[in-house]
Amino acid sequence: MPIPERSIVADRTLLRDNVFIRIRDAIVDGTFAPGEQLKDGELAEWLGVSRTPVREALLRLGQSGLVVAQPGRSTIVSTLERHAVSDARDVVAAMHELAVREAVPELTVSDLHAMRDANRRFAAAIGAADVDAALRADDDLHRVPVAVCRNAALITVLDQFTPVLRRAERLRFASLAGRASFDRHEQLIRLCAAGDADGAAAVAFDTWHSLPAFDEPDIRSADTDDT
Repeated sequence: MPIPERSIVADRTLLRDNVFIRIRDAIVDGTFAPGEQLKDGELAEWLGVSRTPVREALLRLGQSGLVVAQPGRSTIVSTLERHAVSDARDVVAAMHELAVREAVPELTVSDLHAMRDANRRFAAAIGAADVDAALRADDDLHRVPVAVCRNAALITVLDQFTPVLRRAERLRFASLAGRASFDRHEQLIRLCAAGDADGAAAVAFDTWHSLPAFDEPDIRSADTDDT
């Protein structure tokens, strides 16, 4: 009888991606703290899956720099180090600059409306000190030009390195420093609406590249001082 291989592969892919996303998000939001050991058996039990997709997810997370895997020994959540944040920041900023430059000529009225709505939600979240909502709104805003540019390679790079920055941004948006992002967003939207691809691209780059690259103790200190 014919074997529906395509259906089985799709299900397995969905499972692998879901496991990866769940563990990744738990690292980004601090559920799994820097230096914490991740055991595939415990993760599998938590997620209700076998160890195989967990091990695959940990390998992918290692490629993103979110975990440090020692073959045959242990896997731990990486610390938020200056060079890792700096490297990710430079790459992510360049990708968003490219995305905006390519997307501006194609943006519709609906796209611009979505960006404005996301920035309103972002401002409200910052005002309410709701970091999770601020990050969701920020993602929604920047996702518009990324989706419009339809550059698959660019999206792959962002998927790999953006989570590293999000760990730092959780602390940035919890402080007064996060409020400056609203103004950059407004400027970005105005330039996009005016069809100024180069100007908008420059603002997109600056928005991401303005994220400080500092060691984890410095982040905690800055967060305490600002709030």
